[in-house]
Amino acid sequence: MKNRYLYLTFIAFLLLGSCDWLDTTPVSSISDKQYWQTDDQYDAFMMGIHARFRDHSYTFFVLGETRSDVFGDPPIGGTSSQDLERLPFNTMNEETPLVSNYGSFYENINQINLIIDKAIETTAISEAKRDYYLGQAYGLRAYYYFHLLRSWGSVIITTTPTYSLDVSNLAKPASSEVDVMKQIKEDLDASLKRFGTDYTIKDQKSQWSKAASLMLQAEVYLWSSRQMNGGTNDAMIAKNALTDIQNNISDLGLMDNFVDAFAYGLKGNKEILFAVRNKLNETSLWNGNFGGNFLPHSNGLNTYYDIATGELFDIVKENRFGLVRLGIRNANLDRYDDADSRKQGTLKGVYNKDENGNFVLVGVFTYKYQGIQDVGDSRSLNDDYPIYRYADLLLLLAEAKSLLGEDPSKEINEVRMRAYGKNYKESVYGYPHQAIDSDVNEAILEERFKEFIMEGKRWYDLRRFGSQYVFKYTWAEKGNEQKLLWPIDRTTLTNNTALKQTLGYEPAGSK
Repeated sequence: MKNRYLYLTFIAFLLLGSCDWLDTTPVSSISDKQYWQTDDQYDAFMMGIHARFRDHSYTFFVLGETRSDVFGDPPIGGTSSQDLERLPFNTMNEETPLVSNYGSFYENINQINLIIDKAIETTAISEAKRDYYLGQAYGLRAYYYFHLLRSWGSVIITTTPTYSLDVSNLAKPASSEVDVMKQIKEDLDASLKRFGTDYTIKDQKSQWSKAASLMLQAEVYLWSSRQMNGGTNDAMIAKNALTDIQNNISDLGLMDNFVDAFAYGLKGNKEILFAVRNKLNETSLWNGNFGGNFLPHSNGLNTYYDIATGELFDIVKENRFGLVRLGIRNANLDRYDDADSRKQGTLKGVYNKDENGNFVLVGVFTYKYQGIQDVGDSRSLNDDYPIYRYADLLLLLAEAKSLLGEDPSKEINEVRMRAYGKNYKESVYGYPHQAIDSDVNEAILEERFKEFIMEGKRWYDLRRFGSQYVFKYTWAEKGNEQKLLWPIDRTTLTNNTALKQTLGYEPAGSK
């Protein structure tokens, strides 16, 4: 009988934060029969899956936000964009896709398939622990496939483990969007069934849980309600998923202050349902891509003015530095009311003075994710990356209610009350009293825009609500709905000849 092997070096590389597993020859291996015997072994493997999930978090963000109206102005200081400007201008192609090999998501999908295969009939661990691992695994697989569906449409479905090193070369055609959505929903059903009544969230909310599966279920069914003819039936399933969380997890809610939801010292706070964990001296946000692509360099920033002080930026105090390769649109600063605390907690304006001494806005960078003061003047960017938080639950619930013809004001106003704090006046800021509230879709979209910048949601939000919103707010080519998906890179097409390029990205003259 052929002996199949589990490469434990995969776990080692995950725990070390490696991104190059497919390029690494294993230095040791161990038979399946010697593994999968204890809870510690299952737990280590699941931790490895979460570590790779963390490695993918920057790609989740790129896919979910960078093509939206958040970005598009030139980088502060004139830094080379390294092709990132293609994202908001939607000029990717198979030669420069910006995201290759389907984000390398199939590497972790393969590991998820493996733990499902091993856990589903095991007697080596308790039934309760087995079901929790399976609840996590099915939920995580659904999360990956939901990204793939929204980004490439028709993609390869694989639910059995591959024991080859080259899991990216699956040598099979893509399945239809309908079949991918079917797989996602089946995985969510399996996840929720396995979790049962266990609403435990482990490791300060840095592991997948039933709450995460319910949040994902709401997102998935709102997408299918709007985009796949699911209508009110799917909207009701979304609503029920969200109220399930509210009814069964009592210690969730909004933090009193918006910025506290992201504070390094408040990881796993009551607003968080699931977050990617980063720690000082271990891992930084997006493996360094946050600072490397979205924060200004100290040598540039100290020549500009901070309008809050009226003085040049103090680079000793303002010590979050990096490079801005993808510029936030300056106009976004004015989309916030000055009384809205999310303005100061999300964006920072950079100013020059004209010949008359008046401040002139020249750029904007993100002020979310403040990191932690390290040794001396150094600030380390070890913030968690929130996947789901309670504000998201409230606004998804408002959306589900609106699709069902119900009143969404309670949920919208709960978010606005926190945002405006002591400045809040319902007759001025509450729903439906703002001008934008005359259109509930616009009201929810704008609230989500203000709440979730730099959380990987805006592009997906616009896509979910409909292409008309994408074309209204972004620089995507009007009417070209095919290019709202992503191109497949040339290498992936070469390695798998059963795949076809995403419609709209075919090379000239191809059939």
